[in-house]
Amino acid sequence: MDDRKLDVLRAIIEDFVATQEPVGSKSLAERHNLGVSPATVRNDMASLEEEGYITQPHTSAGRVPTDLGYRLFVDRISAVKPLSGAERRAIQTFLEGAVDLDDVVRRSVRLLAQLTRHVAVVQYPSLERSAVRHVELVALQGSRLLLVFITDTGRVEQRLVDVGTAHTADEVGELRDVFNAVLDGAMLTDVPTLLSDLPDQVRPELRPSLVNVIAVALEALVDKREERVMLAGTANLTRAAALDFPGTLRPVLEALEEQVVLLKLLGEAHDPSTMVVRIGQENELEQLHSTSVVSIGYGSGDTALASLGVLGPTRMDYPGTMTAVRAVARYVGRTLDVNGPS
Repeated sequence: MDDRKLDVLRAIIEDFVATQEPVGSKSLAERHNLGVSPATVRNDMASLEEEGYITQPHTSAGRVPTDLGYRLFVDRISAVKPLSGAERRAIQTFLEGAVDLDDVVRRSVRLLAQLTRHVAVVQYPSLERSAVRHVELVALQGSRLLLVFITDTGRVEQRLVDVGTAHTADEVGELRDVFNAVLDGAMLTDVPTLLSDLPDQVRPELRPSLVNVIAVALEALVDKREERVMLAGTANLTRAAALDFPGTLRPVLEALEEQVVLLKLLGEAHDPSTMVVRIGQENELEQLHSTSVVSIGYGSGDTALASLGVLGPTRMDYPGTMTAVRAVARYVGRTLDVNGPS
């Protein structure tokens, strides 16, 4: 596509996003300095329609972009909207006030929904990409122990273990020290191998209890396959529901209630440096064919711990949305960096 027609397509998309009305050639020529006559604009619009980038929703109406038009626009974006200094400071201040991982995720998803006015989805750091930061073992009443795993991404997993016999504080401390000596800094994917020889490293009288603790630890860390996500801003979908979802909004809302759907929305965003944009029918789930998803990985450096993103109508401000998603992801990554939040 030549630059002139791309400029016309960009102008159509910008006007449709801003006005929520189909765009005509006359208004397009009046609003934008395209450097050509209205007749040339009409010819370019006719060509764009023939090529499938725009369509006419009603007879005698203006044109609106198609999924193909949005895709070309997104692929050709040369610069996203920069955040103002005030916006950057607001994001940093808001996220740096977080006290733990749950607070980081909660603040991130609220912030993203507010910045973009879309539905925001933030995935918790994956256990499979985390390393052990500390293991705590606390004696409770009777024969029960509290096992606490803290990862370098800030996740905390707690389990109660009934070891069948009461232990002194020194004995519990011995079990705790054995765990930390072996697991400190280890990736969770390596935990099963590292724990396999652990019973041989304690006194015989502590081995039965240690075996019970190991079984619970494996259940908590290794066999835990489900991932967690947090959602915010669903009400944003209703702002122009009649235009953006002319049939009904219900299928979209039903899809967003499914955890597996939310994880799939973010599933392709594995790289903190690469934005993934899925437009309309590019989304695998038919219920989401009227929406677009903008997502990216977040983490430390080039390593993605998890993903975040937004879902909104295909008629969205892509440059602004992509800027907000990337900025929040970078700040979340920095917040979780250096051994994770306290």
